[in-house]
Amino acid sequence: MKVFFDNCTSPTLASTLHGFISHEGHSAVHIRDVQGLPKGRSSADVEWLDFLRRSNDAWIFISGDGRVLKNPAERAALRSAGLHGFILAPAYQKHPLHQVASIILWRWPEIVQVAKLLAPPSMHEVPINKTARLRPLPL
Repeated sequence: MKVFFDNCTSPTLASTLHGFISHEGHSAVHIRDVQGLPKGRSSADVEWLDFLRRSNDAWIFISGDGRVLKNPAERAALRSAGLHGFILAPAYQKHPLHQVASIILWRWPEIVQVAKLLAPPSMHEVPINKTARLRPLPL
């Protein structure tokens, strides 16, 4: 499985998660490091969603921007891409980067479980509270 981090997240999160999951055969990459995107890091959400959809790899994405669910074109792209998406709760913006990274690592087994058990597309919010469960979001 490959994990895509969009522009609303720090590249540090992708490299941290990659270091943690690479021994399991997974990888994580930030949008700035993805080759083949139409406009590179400046690609719109619908463009990178289409890129991931056309890929032969199994992708999930992590975003810090819940507004992707409010734009009709982006919602349609999310549904047609057939991906599992994980949106960081707004509270993440108020926490230092090292704490955000630690919570994503803490949540990794739960994220993998959701991706294995549910048929895509699916969207979940990742709460900041370590004891709270991932919250399903409507697509």
